[in-house]
Amino acid sequence: MYTDLSLYIDGQWVAGTGEGRFTVTDPATGEAVGELALAGKADLDRALAAAQRGFASWSVTSAYDRSRVLRQAAALCRERMARMAACMTRDQGKPLAESTAEAAAAADHIEWYAEEGRRAYGRVIPARNPAVRQLVLREPVGPVAAFTPWNFPINQAVRKIAGALAAGCSIILKGPEEAPGSVIELVRCFHDAGVPAGVLNLVFGEPAQVSDYLIRSPIIRKISFTGSTAVGRQLGVLAASELKLTTMELGGHAPFIVCADADVQAAANLAVLLKYRNAGQVCAAPSRFFVHADVYEAFAAAFAEKSAALKVGAGTEEGVQMGPLANARRLQAMLELVDDARARGARVLTGGQRLGEAGNFYAPTVLADVPPEARLLSEEPFGPVAPLLRFTDLNEAIERANALEYGLAAFAFTASVKTATELGNRLRAGMVSINHFGLALPETPFGGIGASGHGSEGGSEGLEAYLTTKFISQI
Repeated sequence: MYTDLSLYIDGQWVAGTGEGRFTVTDPATGEAVGELALAGKADLDRALAAAQRGFASWSVTSAYDRSRVLRQAAALCRERMARMAACMTRDQGKPLAESTAEAAAAADHIEWYAEEGRRAYGRVIPARNPAVRQLVLREPVGPVAAFTPWNFPINQAVRKIAGALAAGCSIILKGPEEAPGSVIELVRCFHDAGVPAGVLNLVFGEPAQVSDYLIRSPIIRKISFTGSTAVGRQLGVLAASELKLTTMELGGHAPFIVCADADVQAAANLAVLLKYRNAGQVCAAPSRFFVHADVYEAFAAAFAEKSAALKVGAGTEEGVQMGPLANARRLQAMLELVDDARARGARVLTGGQRLGEAGNFYAPTVLADVPPEARLLSEEPFGPVAPLLRFTDLNEAIERANALEYGLAAFAFTASVKTATELGNRLRAGMVSINHFGLALPETPFGGIGASGHGSEGGSEGLEAYLTTKFISQI
């Protein structure tokens, strides 16, 4: 159950004119599932012209009418989530239950923006002169170029599409070549819901060439990128040279702090859920576990036991809790990072090896007493590897948690309201979740600081990202 792989430009599904094709493979088997057409310069020019025309009409469409179309797209997502999920598991690898949850959440995100777009309020500022009226208007910024990764094909795309469309912008989305199926099905929902031609366009192609061409185009006025910090820096420099607004959701290396008074079993349960979701290929996943010495052994034992018990296999198999890594690059990275940590003295409590010969499977891995110089503690692992670090003083733990340039997410467990407040105030991250997982809901902002980027998606902030302010003073 897969989909036809095409580009979507100016309201039509078309074959790309770019050189070559991209072979999409199943990460559980390595087998090809389809050939993806790539965009050439002519395709990008056509998409840019379409986005320009689409913006001219969509930006003056009433917020009420835009909302109606988005709500219909959300309804179609719910009807088709099984197909969307099947496509995602086939080319990205995550368990079908995770793919289904991601597809279902897309409808919630679209509905949120459908309603929030009707509330992009301006304001009247009392004037010093009674004959003067001072108005502040919120207007769509213009055509958007958006770039999304393979780890959450629907989740990352829908935030950008729904936010831009709700604000009145048109958008060209450069989707992930390695996991295109579910993104194509998502765009099909918007098409069938009645989004006018040119308002939404989907292309695939050589990433550096496509991003450079779109960002440099004078038609594009806003850039939204989700991906690695290294690529984000490059695109940020290019966008700045063109004086274009940006939203950047980049890498992370999230701390997970377990205090001495924490519920160890609850912390271990959440640690397993967050660490191995999508095989650890989550920018906001916990990746440095700071555990108080008083509960270190108990947490390590519980975490390792629960990690070892996870069922790993192809995402289509019944009861599988963790699928393969999405590509061979991530598998090689896990092998290198764990070997480095082991060579420097880290103890493997569970896992630490590839599983089988076929596919990109790596065992859920917990490492104890990881030394500070291990690469795993400074490089974003983006995989199912969890390093445990012991601390005795909370100030020390917070300082170590804040020591890296990343600042996307942070997690903590404590029974003390005072300690929870201190952690919330002092942890340097765009999102902090304490004693539970409370991130990534449609109504809440999602974004980081420092090398993890700037700007937010979700919440009212997600709509603001696609709006500009106009002040009118009239007499």
